[in-house]
Amino acid sequence: MNTHMMRLPRMIEADPRYAGIIRVLTTNNRLLWQGGEIEVPVVSLGTDLAAALRKACTAGSVVRGLEGTGRRLAIEEKGLVEADRKSRDNRGIRVSRLLVLSDDGSERFYRAVESLLRKHGPRVLAVRLEADAAMLGELLYGPGRIARLLMIEHKSAVSEVMLAMAGTGAAE
Repeated sequence: MNTHMMRLPRMIEADPRYAGIIRVLTTNNRLLWQGGEIEVPVVSLGTDLAAALRKACTAGSVVRGLEGTGRRLAIEEKGLVEADRKSRDNRGIRVSRLLVLSDDGSERFYRAVESLLRKHGPRVLAVRLEADAAMLGELLYGPGRIARLLMIEHKSAVSEVMLAMAGTGAAE
């Protein structure tokens, strides 16, 4: 992951934990799947991160699942293209969406995630939790529920979740 090219949300860049976020995003990266080309940070699911994820979910800032995330990103992309066309202004692209992945997906699942990351480029960042889909699902949706992929949307929720990651550090 090239953090020199990545523009994080302004809230994060202005925060004293910025260096910690960069460390988390660059310390322990792993390919999404064995034949893949995109590496993502692997992060522990600590109490601060769990609380931030719960808060984002309660606030309605979470899209659950690969299909829903793909649809939402496609709709947003159309809107961004249209806004750029109308304004004729070159807006800067910052990370505005965060994909939170469980650590127990199939190769096919991670290939699909890699495809989303390629298509939606620098505005979408992914992290892989050291947690399975059952653990992540139970955390946010209750016992017996699974969540393999969460997309955190809204700048404030993305920033809060990323800042919570700064406290947990990268998984060892």
